[in-house]
Amino acid sequence: MRVEIWSDIACPWCYIGKARFEQGLAAFAHRDGVEVVHRSFELDPDRAKGDTGLVLDMLARKFGRSPEEARAMEEHVASNARAEGLGYLTEGRDHGSTFDIHRLLHLAKARGRQEQLLDLAYRANFAEERSVYDPEVLLALAVEAGLDEAEARSVLADESAYADEVRADEREAAELGATGVPFFVLDRTYGVSGGRPAEVFTQALEQAWGERAPLRTVGSTDDSADACGPDGCEVPAASDTTTTAATGTAG
Repeated sequence: MRVEIWSDIACPWCYIGKARFEQGLAAFAHRDGVEVVHRSFELDPDRAKGDTGLVLDMLARKFGRSPEEARAMEEHVASNARAEGLGYLTEGRDHGSTFDIHRLLHLAKARGRQEQLLDLAYRANFAEERSVYDPEVLLALAVEAGLDEAEARSVLADESAYADEVRADEREAAELGATGVPFFVLDRTYGVSGGRPAEVFTQALEQAWGERAPLRTVGSTDDSADACGPDGCEVPAASDTTTTAATGTAG
């Protein structure tokens, strides 16, 4: 079974939701049969590269709140994060375009290091005083995740690198009806929106696994015509000779 997760590094509930999903997956009996794929979703796709500002200022402006109310909002999210054992800074964090981060995550996916880079980027953004919007910090995270420094630097320098992959993920999210993240899709059959409790993810996994459609085979499974098995391949006899059977190997 495949689980696809649309998320954004700037999204605190994606950070929390990933931890909760992993707890839910750990409690799932068939967890070894689940493939997890992370996909891109920008919460602020029109934000210009280099346009950064403090998260508290952004929250106050976006939601029309006072600085005190914005700080209270962050404290509420922080309490949820800390309940999951995650670090969370409520002061001093910045906010900006996540497009470069998503492009680098696609490089990491191609090199089998996506999970490592994603975890490092979340931790840097929410729990450490390291700005993921600084190209040099992002490059350092890529190297820490196991990526080649020269290749990662080349991707960051070329704004077209993996851009199509990011946009394709975002189009798919729109087609699936996702308007926010985190958004979890199980076998393209079930969707779970938001950073739900771990037990909700376990239940969703169990339901999706149990309701998978069984394989439907055309023809009898006992009919070995035009097929190969452990003992070889049946070779049909010519119509004008006595029927014989032979075995061989597929060429």
